[in-house]
Amino acid sequence: MDNEKENGSSIYVVASSIVVAGLIIAGSIIYSNSNKGKTAEVPTGGAVAADTLGGANGGEIKLRSIDANEHIIGDINAPVKLVIYSDLECPFCKMFHETLRGEVQNNYVSKGKVVMVFRNFPLEQLHSKAKKEAEASECAASLGGNEKFWEFLDGVFAVTPSNNGLDPAELPKIAEKIGLKKGDCEKCLNGEEMAKVVEKDLRDGAGAGAQGTPYSVVIAANGKKSIIPGALPYEQIKPILDKALSEK
Repeated sequence: MDNEKENGSSIYVVASSIVVAGLIIAGSIIYSNSNKGKTAEVPTGGAVAADTLGGANGGEIKLRSIDANEHIIGDINAPVKLVIYSDLECPFCKMFHETLRGEVQNNYVSKGKVVMVFRNFPLEQLHSKAKKEAEASECAASLGGNEKFWEFLDGVFAVTPSNNGLDPAELPKIAEKIGLKKGDCEKCLNGEEMAKVVEKDLRDGAGAGAQGTPYSVVIAANGKKSIIPGALPYEQIKPILDKALSEK
């Protein structure tokens, strides 16, 4: 915050302190669990690491239907669906991505128990570069299919320092590293089509109650939904997935 000329007033000092505190809270990395009254179950246990613009809304969780053309890992017919809303410049999403691609994929996805679905949810108010990175990931999918999408995602999370630290010029280079043509990626990024795809995910995430990232919805075979609000460690994710698998 820009410092204004000191006027010697103690009231001004107190007021300024309050404004600064408000800005810190607004950009807080602690996700407030405010899902009480939601139709889905929400894990308890205190604050959760996430980039957030506020708590999730208190309404019903509404998601569009999952189809085979989405960004998935695993069997689309798996009994449990894990829909992940993520921001590529969110440091907690980077950490959560490692958990998903590690223990969750090895212990649940590869065994046909869970299918993971990724949907972009860039928080432009916090990370101005995130939306273009989301578009780049959609370009990778458009140019190379689902496998290249996940490879691109892995590539971005591997090199970004997060919090707007990735140079946008690196995006076509990451695409090239995974076997896509750099020029094709640049052309795609200069277009408007992928922005529409990202907007679709943003609207869907808002309907699901996401106001921070990472934000994930677990859907059991009976349709019952539960939330993973933030970058929970595997030890806390496991009982949520196990409970969803037990739902009949």
